[in-house]
Amino acid sequence: MIIKGGNPLRDQRKIFRGRVVSTKMDKTITVLVSTYKDNPVYGKRVRYSKKYKAHDKNNAAHVGDYVEIMNCRPLSKTVHTRLVKVLQKSVKQSLN
Repeated sequence: MIIKGGNPLRDQRKIFRGRVVSTKMDKTITVLVSTYKDNPVYGKRVRYSKKYKAHDKNNAAHVGDYVEIMNCRPLSKTVHTRLVKVLQKSVKQSLN
């Protein structure tokens, strides 16, 4: 079935927001994404963190920046997300 106007599944890709923790690789950043989940027994909110490697085509992000990344096709063995935009620059970068 061909849908006019594009693939609807393409618009449903997951978007994550997190803090850049590493930019040591060329055109690749490591982003720490934190999520909260309620414990079913005690009801306490527990924070979970996961690191994603994301493709940064223009090397726009720096350590400490708050960024938005999106799932995409596998670009390498470990890179399955790409940088959408930098939401907030780090304090050190904005002072320079």
